Amino acid sequence: VLALNAKITKVGDKILASNGKEVNFASALKSCEEAGGTLATPMNEEENNAILRIVKQYNKYAYLGIKETETFGQFSSMNGIPVNYTKWHRYEPNGKGKEKCVEMYTDGSWNDKTCNLYRLTVCEF
Repeated sequence: VLALNAKITKVGDKILASNGKEVNFASALKSCEEAGGTLATPMNEEENNAILRIVKQYNKYAYLGIKETETFGQFSSMNGIPVNYTKWHRYEPNGKGKEKCVEMYTDGSWNDKTCNLYRLTVCEF
């Protein structure tokens, strides 16, 4: 279960938290689910900025709860809801189906990336 170390923030109806650990996508998702949540998935600018504040605290890129679907170039949240809000970095997404996960840069923009890298865990509840 997440040891939170006061890295908790509330945005809208969501509570965001990070344990400061960098793990691969599957491990990050599992730790969030074990704590009763899921990976943070920004649905608007306010939520994106709240996640960004945590990313900046640790100065590490973070996985978001968004993956590319079976349809190339289409992304959805972990619960299957299509992503209507996006903040792609310039020229992203560019993984052409090979980069299935999404990370947030320390400027708040997004990049599609492989799922086996170690990124910061940020959960939403």
